[in-house]
Amino acid sequence: FSDPLAMTLEERKSHLGMRKVWGDLIAADYEQQKTSPHLFPGKARKQWYQRRVRGRAAYVYAHGGGAVACSAADVRPGLQCAAVHMDVVVFNVDYRLAPETKCPNNIKDFYETIKFVSTNAESFGIDPAKIVISGESGGGYITLGAMVLLAENDETDLVKLAIPSVPMVDDYCFSDPLAMTLEERKSHLGMRKVWGDLIAADYEQQKTSPHLFPGKASEELLEKFPPTIIMEAEFDMFITEASRLANRLRRAGRLLEFFVNPGATHVSNFIPGLKGNKVWIDTLKTIAKEYIHS
Repeated sequence: FSDPLAMTLEERKSHLGMRKVWGDLIAADYEQQKTSPHLFPGKARKQWYQRRVRGRAAYVYAHGGGAVACSAADVRPGLQCAAVHMDVVVFNVDYRLAPETKCPNNIKDFYETIKFVSTNAESFGIDPAKIVISGESGGGYITLGAMVLLAENDETDLVKLAIPSVPMVDDYCFSDPLAMTLEERKSHLGMRKVWGDLIAADYEQQKTSPHLFPGKASEELLEKFPPTIIMEAEFDMFITEASRLANRLRRAGRLLEFFVNPGATHVSNFIPGLKGNKVWIDTLKTIAKEYIHS
């Protein structure tokens, strides 16, 4: 019934016939029923959808890539699945990357996004009491760094739950490789370069800062972290540093769960079709049920 000038060719060819079908054949009284979803179900869907999304949980996510590579677009397919499996509204954050953007500005991007989502929760149809933050690998570092900023600014209550996954945590890669796992030894030289030459603005000045290495946050800061679930893989190159942080967070009373996916590697958690990916997804579903929507 709209202006045919704006229609596609197929729509223009059929619109006169369809006007007769709707107006003269289907409707009992077109003028009375033209706004009814009983006649036009498409006019109910928008109202139903708006009611359904109001007050949903937010899932603010930082992609992986060592904080030096990749983009939000790379993780979009996986986050589309997460939105469905976890029943959350996803905010896929394209934070600025090193070396063009150095610490702490990289973690500030994510921190400001969290605050933006919280401030504008109503317009997004978000429940401000159900904001979840997460990220994998380098995005796990970005997530943890933002948690440090939230703690420093007494804004932890903005976040219901944090889920750093296979996260870069501290400078363990600078320690003696003889004590490392195989995966840690294989990656430690590259990770030294990532931290020292690419992410840090001044490594010597920042090497004790929790903005660069969130695993070095003080006990007082850890006690202000949001409730946290750390997700790891048994054969991940960050397993030792993540385990140490999990221990410290548990002592600080902020760790809800420390999940280690048995037999999984750093990337196998995220490859569809692998057993580790199914376990990962099932775990996220459980987290959503037990900790996000409860």
